[in-house]
Amino acid sequence: MPDITVRQADIGDVEAIYEIETICFPDPWTVESLIFELKENPRALYIVAELDGSVVGYAGLWSIFDEGHITNVAVHPDYRQRHIGEAIMKRMLDCTLREDVVHHTLEVRPSNEAAISMYSKLGFKVEGRRKNYYADNGEDALIMWRHADQDRE
Repeated sequence: MPDITVRQADIGDVEAIYEIETICFPDPWTVESLIFELKENPRALYIVAELDGSVVGYAGLWSIFDEGHITNVAVHPDYRQRHIGEAIMKRMLDCTLREDVVHHTLEVRPSNEAAISMYSKLGFKVEGRRKNYYADNGEDALIMWRHADQDRE
């Protein structure tokens, strides 16, 4: 398999991120929202994975003091099960830890076993549940947290 490049997203990635967003999520963010995230939101960090010059996955995070709220994680369906999501998440965690963001949280569908497995592998643990969180089908969301400061020895 060719090398995957994982890097911070820039405004030139908006169309590719939006395409993945619309393929992966029933209620995708708008192009305008993504432009705002990449150009104007000082609290936002987006990471993309490129394969052969094409963006195949991305993740977004908002940092607030020592907490990072992971807003989106998506890999194009044609490129799943290649550890691309894990590579993106590792880069995001590394970048934010360098900025003293030591608590990370996200919501995930209980039915998304592959994502839950990946997040667990990265140190996230289920710490709560949001009832009827997802508007498309009323599915709950599991609230997962990773506390890096508790891992330090």
